[in-house]
Amino acid sequence: MAELLHTALKGLPPPRVGKVREVYDLGRELLIIATDRISAFDVVMSNGIPDKGRILTQMSAFWFEFLRGVCPNHVITFDDAQVQARLSESHPELAGRSMIAKKAKPLTIECVARGYLAGSLYKEYRRSGPSIHGLNLPMGLIDSSKLPEPIFTPATKATEGHDENISFTSAADRVGKETANLVQQWTLELYQRAANHAATKGIILADTKFEFGETADGIILIDEVLTPDSSRYWDAANYEPGHAQPSYDKQYVRDFLETLAWNKQPPGPVLPPEVVANTRSKYVQAFELMTGTQFEA
Repeated sequence: MAELLHTALKGLPPPRVGKVREVYDLGRELLIIATDRISAFDVVMSNGIPDKGRILTQMSAFWFEFLRGVCPNHVITFDDAQVQARLSESHPELAGRSMIAKKAKPLTIECVARGYLAGSLYKEYRRSGPSIHGLNLPMGLIDSSKLPEPIFTPATKATEGHDENISFTSAADRVGKETANLVQQWTLELYQRAANHAATKGIILADTKFEFGETADGIILIDEVLTPDSSRYWDAANYEPGHAQPSYDKQYVRDFLETLAWNKQPPGPVLPPEVVANTRSKYVQAFELMTGTQFEA
């Protein structure tokens, strides 16, 4: 299986390149393409995961439709024919991995919802105690503990290095209190609806992050939603608090990288075939479980 790591579209200005996505300015709209690149520890690996961009795009398409009653979003179309109609020549490699979206000015915070204590917040909890970021969490929580109720934990958007968790007050200072209140409400409702759906599939949605942007008509949901790149999905049948949980995401890649003598600086190492195949399998499983449809390569 071939992987798409970069794009070059004639007649368009160079794209804005992120770790995974490439965004082309079409004038009044954006063309967002998900490549097969994969990153870990904020470094893009030398090779990718075949079909990863298609899986992410189609999973986002499912969730945007599923959650459209909660808040407005930036989706114009995921239809391949409509994407191709906006280009000066045919690009079959973009099929299934492209979206036409409304333009928006991204907020300067990441909006994270957590139903379980894991990852960076668990590390901070162990280090600094239950009052971190003004959250006043219960005492005695362990790795992967279920929280009494889902919480909103905004984060910075780091241009270099890692995003950092911040308090609601700090988030309000950055985007304004009214906007912070709105995205907090939407973030928790989006998470709860998605977590309820995941539970019917035997999956725990431990946490996820959303991005919102400003338009002339108000705040909208942007970027991707509820993919394995932005969410922790755990198998409910094997959930066991007290340690990190096996997950349907790129944790498998992180675990492999931890076995290497690599300094976590660019360039990223080449992932061996078995790591690529197993990671792809986890992404496909997440897609099929959440959407109830078979992924067609």
